[in-house]
Amino acid sequence: MNGRCLKFDGNPIQDAISRIRFAPASNNLLISSWDTNLRLYDVDGSKLTFEASGNAELLDCCFQGEAAAFSTGSDCSITRYDLHSGTSKIFGNHDDLATCVEYSDETGQVITGGWDKKIKCWDSRSMKALTCVNTVSVAVESMSLSGYTAMVAVGSSVNMYDLRKFNTSYYSKRMDIQIKCIRPYLDQGFAAGSVEGRVALKYFNPSNQNNDGFAFRCIPKAMEKRHNMPAVNDIVFSPSTDGAFITGDNDGYVTIWNAQSKKRVFEMPKFENSIASLAYNCGGQLLAVASSYTYQEANELELPPRIYIHEMNDQHMSSFSAGEGFKA
Repeated sequence: MNGRCLKFDGNPIQDAISRIRFAPASNNLLISSWDTNLRLYDVDGSKLTFEASGNAELLDCCFQGEAAAFSTGSDCSITRYDLHSGTSKIFGNHDDLATCVEYSDETGQVITGGWDKKIKCWDSRSMKALTCVNTVSVAVESMSLSGYTAMVAVGSSVNMYDLRKFNTSYYSKRMDIQIKCIRPYLDQGFAAGSVEGRVALKYFNPSNQNNDGFAFRCIPKAMEKRHNMPAVNDIVFSPSTDGAFITGDNDGYVTIWNAQSKKRVFEMPKFENSIASLAYNCGGQLLAVASSYTYQEANELELPPRIYIHEMNDQHMSSFSAGEGFKA
């Protein structure tokens, strides 16, 4: 698995990367960072195609199709960008840091979360109409969409909402972990990464009602004797290989796991920085890794943030059934 580092000639990323995301149907990569810039990078052409600066650190980003994007900022704002014209406009705010943003193709809604303990839905057609607000118990740490379902991490709980009737959650599950990130497993369930280095995988419709999932420690081989594990900052599921998912932690390790056999499949060499974010392209052939400090640890090395692109080749995926078992 060979990786190449993206080049940002003229204006490199100057501060921590908060999120990277591939476009829905192309190999364009969206990048938000604490240097206030939103960037769009054409991975196939190896060039930066869009850049917009603001007045606040960007804490999350997402696409609206191929032509538009959204970001959330430390100034509580939600901004929409037209990636073709190069224009941007603030269309909404939270009462505290705006931490999460998602766009739903199914409903045309923009869903945001923040430190103000609120989850907000916006009508993307008017860019102003706030259609619903839900208040939760603590700040929203992470959020993901799967079809008509919004998954929201609130402390140690996962709340789920139907986007078609967003007034109340229809599912609330308290986990045994303090959740750092929440990601959907197709329509089968979700995975939650914790600040203590654990992952919990839960199924919506388990074949055995007494076994709705499992949890395990994301222990890199080089750290098996450690007791205090680094936070799992991001999780991504392969679009092309059922059951394959990847974790990135705050110590710079990226590990591939098999959810079905409950085994570790592959571990990349340690990166120079924490793993701030991960992204698969739509076909699952490319994996983007954002190696960046995250301001979670007092002794973090503030090395220049970098983004690597790894080709997920046939030779690598042929070993998917092999590996080592999870540790609870």
